[in-house]
Amino acid sequence: MRKQELKNIAWAAAVAAVITIGSPAIAHDRPGFRDTPMLPDSQWRVHDPDRPYPEVVTPGPVPGAAPSDAVVLFDGQSLDAWQPQGGAWMVEDGAMTVPPRAPGGGESSLVSNESFGDVQLHLEFRSPNPPQSSSQDRGNSGIIFMQRYEIQILDAYENDTYADGTVGSIYGWKPPLVNPSRAPGEWQSYDIIFERPRFGPEGELLRPAFVTAFLNGVLIQNRQAWPGVTVWRQIGTYEAHEDAAPIQLQDHDSPVSFRNIWVRRLPEAAASHDFEGEVK
Repeated sequence: MRKQELKNIAWAAAVAAVITIGSPAIAHDRPGFRDTPMLPDSQWRVHDPDRPYPEVVTPGPVPGAAPSDAVVLFDGQSLDAWQPQGGAWMVEDGAMTVPPRAPGGGESSLVSNESFGDVQLHLEFRSPNPPQSSSQDRGNSGIIFMQRYEIQILDAYENDTYADGTVGSIYGWKPPLVNPSRAPGEWQSYDIIFERPRFGPEGELLRPAFVTAFLNGVLIQNRQAWPGVTVWRQIGTYEAHEDAAPIQLQDHDSPVSFRNIWVRRLPEAAASHDFEGEVK
C-alpha cells in the first residue's frame, strides 16, 4: 500500500474519532439523538434514532392516481371488484355508469366485494349533461361507507335543493362547508377520510363515525361526526356492527358515471387521538 493511501486512512480514522468523542449523543447507526427528553406517553425520545421509519409508499404517477398500497376498486375496465345489486352497470370509455331502471324495477347499486373500516377513498364522478330534472332528481347518487353512512353525490351546479341533501353533505345531517361543484358533464373528484365508529363489548357506542372530505380539492367536511346511520327523512341512530363492511355506490335512477376509484386501509396510527378508550 502506498504511503499516501496510508495517510488518507489514518486521517479518516482520526476525523471519525473526533466526531465520536465530540458528539456522544449522535447515533452511529442512524441519525438522531439519545440524550433528548422522552416524548409524552411514548417509548421514544425526541429525534430518537431507534424509532421505526414510516413504511415507504410509492405515490401514483400523476395527481389522483392510486398509490402502491391502494386497493383499486375501478380502473376504467373491469367491475370485478363489485357485486351488482340489480342490473349490471355499463362500462364504456374508461367509466362505469348507473344503468337505466326498467319500468317498475328496483335499484341497481354496486357493493364492493371487499370490506373496509377506516379508509382513505378517492373517487371521480360525472353528472349527466344536459342535466336531467332538478333538485334531488338531478345527478343523484351517493357513497355509502360500511353500507350505512352516506356522503351525497348530486349535480349541485345551479341546482336548488335542501342543504343537507346537496353534493358533499352528510346526507340528512350536515351540509358541506362550501359548494365547489363543476358544471354538468365535467369530471369531479372526491377525496375522503372515513373513520368507522367504535363500539364497546356490550355494543355501546364509544365513538361515532367521522368524515373529512374534499370535493375538487376544496375542504367540504372537516372531521364531522355522524349522528348514526343514514336514514331518509329521519335522524339515524347507531347499532353495533362489524369493524369492516363493504362500500356501496347508490343507484338513484340517474345516469351518474364513475372512474378512478381506489381506497387505502388506514392503520390504527391514523385514528383520531381524542379517543381515550381501547381501540382495536
